[in-house]
Amino acid sequence: MKRKLERFRIIEERCNVIERSKDIYENIKGNWRDYYFKNKNPITVELACGRGEYTTGLAALFPERNFIGVDIKGERIWKGSTLALEQKLDNVAFLRAPILLIENFFSAGEIDEVWITFPDPRPRKRDIKRRLTCPRYLDIYKRLLKPGDYLRLKTDNTSLFLYTLEEVKSRNDIHDLVYTNNLYESEYRRECFDIKTKYEQQFATKGETIKYLRFRF
Repeated sequence: MKRKLERFRIIEERCNVIERSKDIYENIKGNWRDYYFKNKNPITVELACGRGEYTTGLAALFPERNFIGVDIKGERIWKGSTLALEQKLDNVAFLRAPILLIENFFSAGEIDEVWITFPDPRPRKRDIKRRLTCPRYLDIYKRLLKPGDYLRLKTDNTSLFLYTLEEVKSRNDIHDLVYTNNLYESEYRRECFDIKTKYEQQFATKGETIKYLRFRF
């Protein structure tokens, strides 16, 4: 508990973390490029970013883009923000907030790309509405994404992958859908740049195949 509280204190002082204790938390919506990044570069958002491996990995590969990792867990945000500072990545920010409230922090069309990497699969039926690819979340992403840009999902969980695929295919506003049940053996592997989170490495070691899909609204 002492270590956790210390990490919470640290992220309160970090300029690459946006959280409730900071004034910018209430004013960042629609202003990410002007208030934080100070440029007009495209914005990629990773939802449920966890320890930030994907956010920082992409940021290192694409310095001409801005990257924002979103998660509610303070210790995870601490780790991601630490990685960004260690690598001197000034095109990275972390937002500590519930994903359900994401529209409080981004304006319509402000996001150029969304990644959802290894989210909690929420396997119980009563938790379907909490899955990050359920209809209400997909509708939110559609409003926030710039028209014609991609949403991408990586997961090891077969049930979540099939659920997402069914939901996406049932909509009439989805374009350019591609997917694979085995990312490492597919032509889409290069789209993920071989960046692996801690959980992805664990799942792959256990023999789980990594599933991937992407589409545009």
